Amino acid sequence: MKIIGNIGNLIEPAFRSNEAGAPIFRSDNSMKIGHRLKAGKGENIVATTVEPFEPKVDPKDFDFDVIPTDIDSTWGKNYGFDYHYPLVSRSPEIKEIFSLIKKVAKSNATILIQGETGTGKELIAGLIQFISHRADKPFVKVNCAALPENLLESELFGHEKGAFTGAYQTRVGKFEQSDGGTLFLDEIGDMHLTTQAKILRVLQDQTFTRLGGNRTIQVDVRVVAATNKDLWHEIELGNFRADLYYRLNVVTLHIPPLRKRAEDIVLIAEFFRRKFSREIRKKTRGFSAETMELLRNHQWPGNIRELKNLVERSVLVVEDGQEISAKDLSMSGKDYFAAGGKDRRRSTDGELLSLDTLNLEVIEKEAILRALELRNWVQKDAANLLGISPRALNYKINYHNITHASWKKNT
Repeated sequence: MKIIGNIGNLIEPAFRSNEAGAPIFRSDNSMKIGHRLKAGKGENIVATTVEPFEPKVDPKDFDFDVIPTDIDSTWGKNYGFDYHYPLVSRSPEIKEIFSLIKKVAKSNATILIQGETGTGKELIAGLIQFISHRADKPFVKVNCAALPENLLESELFGHEKGAFTGAYQTRVGKFEQSDGGTLFLDEIGDMHLTTQAKILRVLQDQTFTRLGGNRTIQVDVRVVAATNKDLWHEIELGNFRADLYYRLNVVTLHIPPLRKRAEDIVLIAEFFRRKFSREIRKKTRGFSAETMELLRNHQWPGNIRELKNLVERSVLVVEDGQEISAKDLSMSGKDYFAAGGKDRRRSTDGELLSLDTLNLEVIEKEAILRALELRNWVQKDAANLLGISPRALNYKINYHNITHASWKKNT
């Protein structure tokens, strides 16, 4: 589905689509059930049902332009994309970035995206690919910080059989895989200088050789790079090549941290609340005034990723039909924010959990425990509260080794 921008007030992904599966966005009452919205590449999608939206926050807070990027039917599936970071914004900086993206996306210019961790740099890269003339070509991602130098070179350029110990067959690298499309080099500021020199050559003439080979390979690849580092400072330290920086810096997008987008914090939180509430089929009534104040005043060192995780967790633990209160943010919301983002919630064995150590299994177990406690440990009622079948809950209870004295053991 193509990007829709500047189409009025609140845009809510409230329509369910036809068999194509792509959501349809509406603006106030500008679309009605059954109307058609022309999507990308001539595809017509019919809006079949609509869910009413009743925001708890002041409606004036939703007078903004939305760039709906939470599109999973084509974007997520084709690109293997983590599309959970919406570009929902009233921020002038974000609107300016989107305007620039629309201008440069259809060119072949190299683009450098700079911003802190969690600001959505990968989403921006995918958006550039999605609205470019390369949209139907590969979108390949490489995390330059995740691999040591020797493995990163093989990952990028491939290798011939016998190029090194363990190279039992020829491997096609990411540059070849992304031929005709876009290669996203994430965390390029962590790339070794030797690899940087080879990247520079590809950017200059679109050619390279595999490790252990002598055949020159020609490709047509658009490179989008991202970093959370100050590359000019890295150049001064001798950690980054100035010539590569200039080659990458044809177009630079600076993504502001969430703390500098105060007008967007509640908007994005509300977006995620609706998203996660729909996913688990739970009715939530928005955020309390106290909760919104906490959200606005927090510094968000983890940016949108931190906000997303916090809202997802709060939707899991809030009681069905209730608004999200401060304590629901982390089971002790005030403590979370007072600690600067370190969750002070206690686990079942009494140990303090840090937000950094939480994972999906921990969150799931605690949500199950809370549901059981709220329903007096009656599994059928707890399953109904969680929106899953009693059989599914029983499986999860056994998986997490949850027991209670009121349950009779099978003998």
